[in-house]
Amino acid sequence: MVSELTAHSVQGVLFDIDDTLVDLETAMGRTLHHIGAETLAHLTEAEWAEYKSLYTRDPHGYYDQFLAGELSFTEQRIHRARHAQAEFLSEPLEGASAARWNKAYEATLPLHFEPYEDVVPVLDELDRLGIPYGAVSNNVHDYQRAKLDKAGLHRVAALVGIDAVGVAKPNAAIYLEGARLLGTDPANTLYVGDNPVVDAQGADAAGLIGIWLDRRSRQDEGFSGHRITSLTDVLRIVQEIR
Repeated sequence: MVSELTAHSVQGVLFDIDDTLVDLETAMGRTLHHIGAETLAHLTEAEWAEYKSLYTRDPHGYYDQFLAGELSFTEQRIHRARHAQAEFLSEPLEGASAARWNKAYEATLPLHFEPYEDVVPVLDELDRLGIPYGAVSNNVHDYQRAKLDKAGLHRVAALVGIDAVGVAKPNAAIYLEGARLLGTDPANTLYVGDNPVVDAQGADAAGLIGIWLDRRSRQDEGFSGHRITSLTDVLRIVQEIR
């Protein structure tokens, strides 16, 4: 896994945020359940799971359209909700109802931001080892700063959003900006994220060491890079190298 790294060479670690440090999928699911308690009260448990999955998986790629500048952040969210609700409601999410839904979503989602259980122990150990860390995210800086803070991760001080360099992952510039903020050599900087293509392969292409955090043990047969199943494996990698 770490054959291209030499002894004592890990200078820093960069993390993705959503579904890597912060459990966004769970936060989204709880929010959807809370704000849809009345309009979707008829759903069975299985239908609730499908509804949440349609929203979080975003099969039409509306978030990618936001990253491409084709939709606003709010528009991509409404499109995702409209598509998910269309499976279970006859009335489309439009106009004033869409505005009310979005307002309720925005107010509720931050209440559910929490880090995964393995995050704080890993950051504690990186602090003990004197290894700097930060985050690089495919969202704007201020929104992600507020998310980290709500999740109790104020300590992740170095943060790069898409507005910092005007590009999104997997463009090399955004990873390199993260390494610059840490003051580390990109070739000696780990980048850990939950997306095998955007995070692991994108970071590799940018000259960092990309690592796919596969929390669900999907074991994508088409992925040939570095893969871990828990964030604590980052510490194992660092210790092996040191």
